[in-house]
Amino acid sequence: MKNTKAILALLMVLLFALCCFGCKKAETSAEYIIKDEKLLEGKSTEGHNRVFYEIFVGSFSDSDGDGTGDLRGIINRMDYLNDGDPASGKSLGVEGLWLTPIFESPTYHKYDVTDYYKVDPKFGTEEDLSELISICHERGVYVIIDLPINHTGRKNAWFVSFRDAHQKGDTENEYYDFYSWYDSDTGTAPAGRKFSQIIGTNHWYECNFSDDMPELDFDNDMVRQAVVDVAKHYIDLGIDGFRFDAAKYVYYGDHKKSLEFWQWYLGELRAVKPDLYSVAEVWDGDGITDIYFPAVNCFDFAISQSAGLIAETAKKGDVNKFTKYVQDYQQRVGAMREGAVITPFISNHDMDRAAGFLTEASGTMQMAANLYILGPGTPFIYYGEEIGMRGSRGGANTDANRRLAMLWGDEDQVSNPTGSTYSASNQIETTVADQIASETSLYTYYKKLIMARKANPEIALGEYKALNISGTKVGGFSAAYNGSTVIVIHNTTGSSQTIDLSKITDIAVSELRAVIGMEGAELNGSELTIGAQTSVIIK
Repeated sequence: MKNTKAILALLMVLLFALCCFGCKKAETSAEYIIKDEKLLEGKSTEGHNRVFYEIFVGSFSDSDGDGTGDLRGIINRMDYLNDGDPASGKSLGVEGLWLTPIFESPTYHKYDVTDYYKVDPKFGTEEDLSELISICHERGVYVIIDLPINHTGRKNAWFVSFRDAHQKGDTENEYYDFYSWYDSDTGTAPAGRKFSQIIGTNHWYECNFSDDMPELDFDNDMVRQAVVDVAKHYIDLGIDGFRFDAAKYVYYGDHKKSLEFWQWYLGELRAVKPDLYSVAEVWDGDGITDIYFPAVNCFDFAISQSAGLIAETAKKGDVNKFTKYVQDYQQRVGAMREGAVITPFISNHDMDRAAGFLTEASGTMQMAANLYILGPGTPFIYYGEEIGMRGSRGGANTDANRRLAMLWGDEDQVSNPTGSTYSASNQIETTVADQIASETSLYTYYKKLIMARKANPEIALGEYKALNISGTKVGGFSAAYNGSTVIVIHNTTGSSQTIDLSKITDIAVSELRAVIGMEGAELNGSELTIGAQTSVIIK
């Protein structure tokens, strides 16, 4: 999106005025395309206010029949993800892709990198990556890649050189201090951290996640330059940004030093690419993620998973509690760094899938999606969430069960990852092919939900104010942008509710822009009647 015209093309999407989510076909809803171009003047959705889609690359789509998902498979599925025509209504409409690590690695997950400068042959080539980036950019879609720099793989040439230098006692070798280590003859292991012995020596390298994942020493300037050079290589290829794995562990147990590193590192990258998109995994509560926001946006773990605030609210919880949290959280992080935004999600590749603790039949799956997609920031959808795929660790205690093969329902040969044990009897019976053909499917619901968000850019770009609706769990917020305001209301109570909007806001309302949920809604003057497990957008 290089100019306002292109931005408008992305945002001028269909708005479905629905009594229920499956009542009107996309192809017949052209009357709901945004026409007010003045609303969008001077503001871009580039980077920080778009819907992202996480792809676990090896499990998504297989282009060559070897059972492993690859970059060419993603290219082949771009019309599913975003066909480049915001008004077509024929694709999911996501605006950004997060690819889990694509680098050469001996494992299926690729978080133990052997060579940062090589795309793993199972995933394709650097030319495939460049082609994917080009196609995405033509369609207004960002591409970010997962960059795990806290640790490398043990087969990485950097580590091989480090190990050989220690075994030879070659203290002059430039790789001698490339990784964090200690000498058991002269000291003891720092408390709370894990180390593994370098064979033939009394030296031990740090490896908090696994013996196969040695941790780099970021007090070494050579290490710092090396990870900057890696990122610059992919920026030069056209990557829009990065997701940073295990960000709080760069200096294990020392948040102050870890923050200082990320401030330095992001400063180096933003000097090369000022509009770099970045988001970090700081898997912790808000008190810890807040530490890192001065450097980088962080995923909001407090509201994710089965015990998080999204699921709690969707299951007949108090929406007012949720919107108050979002307002406070957004204001807090916004004050920490210009351009900082929240990053909500329900689950990802390290978590049990949402369809295991939310259900489509009850409407909790749909309401959970409403809560975080019809809101500010950059919401992230985990691949397969839009069709209700299931997957959990279970008794086998393996993350492979959370990263199962996408259910395309065609000739795609993508297979479950190594080590998965999830029973097919526990999986959903429908596929992408089935759900695309159905106007009442979860896929269609997600597609229309994303359309509704795009068609009302105030939601993503506007000033967020929680509405205090006392005496009920129905809640919502207003979002004002460029002289235009919308109100979003969610009803999670399980029964139809009537709200007099004039008693909770002085904003004049005139138009019911969208109704999406399990039931319908009606606006008579300032009086809103909203069905159970349903959300509305009001102009």
